[in-house]
Amino acid sequence: MHQAVVISGTGLFTPPHAVSNEALVAAFNRYVAEYNDSHAAEIAAGRVDALVESSAEFIVKASGIRQRYLMDKAGVLDPARMRPYLPERGNDELSLQAEMAVSAARSALENADRAPSDVDMVIVACSNMQRAYPAMAVEVQHALGIEGAAFDMNVACSSATFGIQNAVNAVRGGSARAVLVVSPEICSAHLNFRDRDSHFIFGDAASAVLVERADMARSPQVFEVLGTRLATVFSNAIRNNFGFLNVCDEAGIGKPDKLFIQQGRKVFKEVCPMVGEHILSHLAELDIAPEQVKRFWLHQANLSMNQLIARRVLGRDATEAEAPVILDRYANTSSAGSIIAFHLHRRDLALGDVGVISSFGAGYSVGSVVLRVHQSR
Repeated sequence: MHQAVVISGTGLFTPPHAVSNEALVAAFNRYVAEYNDSHAAEIAAGRVDALVESSAEFIVKASGIRQRYLMDKAGVLDPARMRPYLPERGNDELSLQAEMAVSAARSALENADRAPSDVDMVIVACSNMQRAYPAMAVEVQHALGIEGAAFDMNVACSSATFGIQNAVNAVRGGSARAVLVVSPEICSAHLNFRDRDSHFIFGDAASAVLVERADMARSPQVFEVLGTRLATVFSNAIRNNFGFLNVCDEAGIGKPDKLFIQQGRKVFKEVCPMVGEHILSHLAELDIAPEQVKRFWLHQANLSMNQLIARRVLGRDATEAEAPVILDRYANTSSAGSIIAFHLHRRDLALGDVGVISSFGAGYSVGSVVLRVHQSR
């Protein structure tokens, strides 16, 4: 018999420091002025290109982002540093990323009226892991007091939807009663704050969802998972070359490709149609017409991308209610973005309403989860 599976709770951790476009631009432009001044002779001789200032208006026009939350802002806004200061913790202390994840996970458990003893699996699904091992998920599992299994997975910005499919399969297959999927992202640590084209893109946050059997759910609002669908196509257009092999070739240490790099126009041109067709195909597979979908919780990377994807799916511009935007406040939080949108914009939906969570990004990767508001016990 088909076991109905639901998302019964969501959680969100928001970092303490809100940083406006204006504050970010002020730091960036001070760096630009100091760089151009110190390289004036080379610039005049044509041996070095002068850096160009940024502006808050440029950022909004390019992305729709107006601010972001960061785990540390002092280091980012210091023109002499322009990267967060996040001191290492001792091996016996809870790591920073696990701390964020635990906060979001506890929120999701409370939202679902569940205790850690009700959970059998933890998946930490995110782009940026602060270490290779032991798995962040196992540390989170230990901190929460959950028995069972835990593992990390990384499919860049699509990690949360890929993690949800793994969670759904585990619950449906009977290997877990309930699974926590947590996406803690410290995107500021891999962002080049000295790159005019990308210094504004990312923010930090952590999201969580609880996936469990429908007949066990206790939350007053639950979402039945009607289907999940994943796809990947290899591309170098979004890349980060930082890893353990860097120390094997000292010549590359500190180079820009050890931080986030992307070919923005290429990504826009290639990813938007891929995501639009992916969602349409998934809905058709489930015999759901696009106009039956009440809400699209899309990956929060770029406002124009989301608008174009929604237009491809609906055949018209989506309303703010149909495709809610949170990137204006949170910026791109990688894997957490679509789940933050879901967390903040779901409570107004009624029994039977259908929605789609979709994430997309480096890989290329795209994942979709089709949900319907379900009658809880």
